[in-house]
Amino acid sequence: MESEQSRFPLIAWISLIVAGLTAFWPTVWFDFVNWDDPAYVWYNDLIKSWSPASLAGVATETVTRNYAPLTIFSLLIDHTLWGMNPSGYHATNVLLHLINGVLVAMLMRQLTGSRFVAWVTAALFLVHPVQIETVAWISSRKGLLSASFMLAALIARLRPEPRAADDGWYIFWLIAALLSKALAVVLPAIVLCYDLWVRRQKFSDALVRQMIPGTLCLLLLLKTMGAQNTILGGVRSHMELSLPQILAVDMTILSRYIGMLLWPANLCVLYNPPTSGIWLQVLAATLAWGVFAGLAWRARQNNPLIWIALASFLLLLFPVLNFFRITTLMNDRYLYLPCISVFGLLAGGLQRLLLAGERHAEDIVRLLTRSAKWTAALLAVGGALQATTLHLPVWQNSMSLWTHAKTRQPDLAVVRIQMAWTLHDLGQRREGIRELQRALTQCNPDQLDRQRI
Repeated sequence: MESEQSRFPLIAWISLIVAGLTAFWPTVWFDFVNWDDPAYVWYNDLIKSWSPASLAGVATETVTRNYAPLTIFSLLIDHTLWGMNPSGYHATNVLLHLINGVLVAMLMRQLTGSRFVAWVTAALFLVHPVQIETVAWISSRKGLLSASFMLAALIARLRPEPRAADDGWYIFWLIAALLSKALAVVLPAIVLCYDLWVRRQKFSDALVRQMIPGTLCLLLLLKTMGAQNTILGGVRSHMELSLPQILAVDMTILSRYIGMLLWPANLCVLYNPPTSGIWLQVLAATLAWGVFAGLAWRARQNNPLIWIALASFLLLLFPVLNFFRITTLMNDRYLYLPCISVFGLLAGGLQRLLLAGERHAEDIVRLLTRSAKWTAALLAVGGALQATTLHLPVWQNSMSLWTHAKTRQPDLAVVRIQMAWTLHDLGQRREGIRELQRALTQCNPDQLDRQRI
């Protein structure tokens, strides 16, 4: 492990920025898509005026069932600068993603003391194809903006001996994150885990320090819960599942998420994971997660960051695991921050494996080991970048998005409906009507889908 005092080289920062730009700068020439972009941009009067009434609406109103005033304010700035030119909105998304990549490197450097782990984790975070939905979709601005503030909050607070000023900055960034997206409510739980397992604080002392952040999160939840009770869009076949059934489905989804991060094939804007006849998959997933949790628990004394990584992965996904009903069981964008834990564990595991054989080796063997470490890392980053380059054009416009979705999920009514709207907007009304007919006859639409049709 490198010295805590050694600096992160300038070339490392430059390479991260170049990698992120290479992966996502092409989105600047992409269009809006008819998947929440109409609500957030096209028909959103809140972003079209700086009048007192409009600003009051930004601060108080919900958009698409989300209370995210800072996100709407960022779109107000974009609209002021770019009007209805999508390039400006996409450029802002790319900029936020680059900032987040830098923050990931800073956080991982601070937590692990390893420049290698920090760089590899940040590089994979920046170029992995599972990030495409968050970066290329203008309406996913709330995920990007809240991630910036959440990462800043963690950098301020996840220290061996945080000062009073660190707690102050942590609360400041937490408030900003909460006002960008409700996902930030899990931050106090992550910090609590760090205080318990890394700083070895007593539970009562650690809990007291999270009382103010926890209260802020509770207030935000009370604001958003009412709006989330309105069910629109998405895939809703799981809404009537019992809690044990949801737990079973979640086990398979968590395993699929790991698979998507390790081998990102067959990505799509919407998924329809099976909710019945999956007990063999549930059993296998439960055994695998149980074994990993057991190993992480055994290693918590010497390597508490492994347990922190597992806890963070699960906590960041908890709000979207359908214990609180939402309209989609799984999405790529849900992995935007949780992927950091997986990439960090992979990078740390690779470094630890090679360091074990390097300690008592000759100089030439050490050189070869370090070369192998960086070769493996660069191959992984390069492979992820290539996969992103190939999948990115799917999000170029509504037609490319729903054409691709129709090939992946042809039985989803919402996909057919969105394709129908796309064709209608392009003047192809007859073909749009045919898509609606297919949605009715081939896709088993629910009542809300029928209302939309």
